[in-house]
Amino acid sequence: MGNVISCKRKPSTVLAPATADIALIGLAVMGQNIILNMNDHGFVVCAYNRTVAKVDQFLANEAKGTNIIGAHSMKEMVDSLKKPRRVMMLVKAGSAVDAFIDQLIPLLEKGDIIIDGGNSEYQDTRRRCQRLAELGLLYVGSGVSGGEEGARYGPSLMPGGHPAAWPHIKPIFQAIAAKSGSDPCCDWVGEDGAGHFVKMVHNGIEYGDMQLICEAYHLMRDSLGMNHDEMSQVLSEWNSGELDSFLIEITANILKYKDSDGQPLLEKIRDAAGQKGTGKWTAISALDYGVPVTLIGESVFARCLSSLKDERVTASKHLKGPENAKFSGDKKEFIEQIRQALYASKIVSYAQGFMLMREAAKLFNWNLNYGGIALMWRGGCIIRSVFLGNIKEAFDKQPDLSNLLLDDFFREAIHRSQSAWREVVATAVRLGVPTPCFSTALAFYDGFRSERLPANLLQAQRDYFGAHTYELLSEPGKFVHTNWTGTGGNVSASTYQA
Repeated sequence: MGNVISCKRKPSTVLAPATADIALIGLAVMGQNIILNMNDHGFVVCAYNRTVAKVDQFLANEAKGTNIIGAHSMKEMVDSLKKPRRVMMLVKAGSAVDAFIDQLIPLLEKGDIIIDGGNSEYQDTRRRCQRLAELGLLYVGSGVSGGEEGARYGPSLMPGGHPAAWPHIKPIFQAIAAKSGSDPCCDWVGEDGAGHFVKMVHNGIEYGDMQLICEAYHLMRDSLGMNHDEMSQVLSEWNSGELDSFLIEITANILKYKDSDGQPLLEKIRDAAGQKGTGKWTAISALDYGVPVTLIGESVFARCLSSLKDERVTASKHLKGPENAKFSGDKKEFIEQIRQALYASKIVSYAQGFMLMREAAKLFNWNLNYGGIALMWRGGCIIRSVFLGNIKEAFDKQPDLSNLLLDDFFREAIHRSQSAWREVVATAVRLGVPTPCFSTALAFYDGFRSERLPANLLQAQRDYFGAHTYELLSEPGKFVHTNWTGTGGNVSASTYQA
């Protein structure tokens, strides 16, 4: 742990040279809170911001009375650091990260460490890691999750990059991270872009979790006609069981929140969702690597559809749905079925996310610890939940587990829930309520458990019109072409792609 310095000084004045344990660039909310968190744990932090006035403001206000120091230039910041120098950036992903790296390179020495704690695209992190390694510098791309509160009191941290950097940042990162029991929600993820890839998948799963909860809300509000206090109570009850999670908890709070006029604030919010891109990146990666991460993809498209607000308003006046869109059965029973459908769909979403990480690990030779990743997400982050403890146990029992759905715990959970799950999807279809994530999760499950799918017909079609060849069941690995019409040729396409 770093030395605690105690002395009186003017704001923005740097202490004696080489007294800071780490520097942090970027004094937006996340940056300030991470710095304060580090200070709480006894580390001396040097704060820097491109707009240097923010440094003075921070030291005179939020950081007043702490051991945090400031710098008015990059050189001043670097000179304040103990060796090996550790510089963390919390700035907007993209060109800003490269710009700061370019400014830091001439000021640093071999063995010094640059850490990117923003939401950078993992391929950018891979590129930067390689470039800096050639210069003798150690680069780390770390996922940081938990929002403002997590940053201040304990985030989930997912560092990856140059392995030699880990011993030098581990004491700081594991000290400030959230704890699951006594275990820090932070460990080394893997080489080059592994940390940011895992954070990207985390965010994609977050998209899926949020959309699943929204679909449950939609069914309860529109089909069951429940008021906000009733829905809040239901979510609170769900939060005491197997769905216990941060997102369920905050949704219960949102549902019961009243505006100044006593009406639910939620119904005054325009139903057009925004996004920052990490869910989209997850879906794109899934397509690139041929992994059927269907639920996250649908959650991204659901946000895109919601953004067509004006078009939807027009369409609602012209396009008809079912005549009676109200549920007429046992209300209490249907609420329980929705809960089970949400749980089963959540299992599928996480199974798909871990499938994507497994494929990326193969492609990039990352040695990912899947149980460790579940532990990192167990506390501090947005998707934190009791459920993640079950995932860690699954991988602890069977580290080479190919799919979460094949773990005894999750297999039995799906078996218990699937009848209710199917009833919810069928009822939603009958009532005209869109449930894209409930539905695609069930379709994936049915596809994954099917020994045979109709892809044999698809392959025949491809061969018929494009001579793309097909593989015979009797001769695995052998691809052949058929002259289906008798008028086509016998020459097949030179490449085979399913």
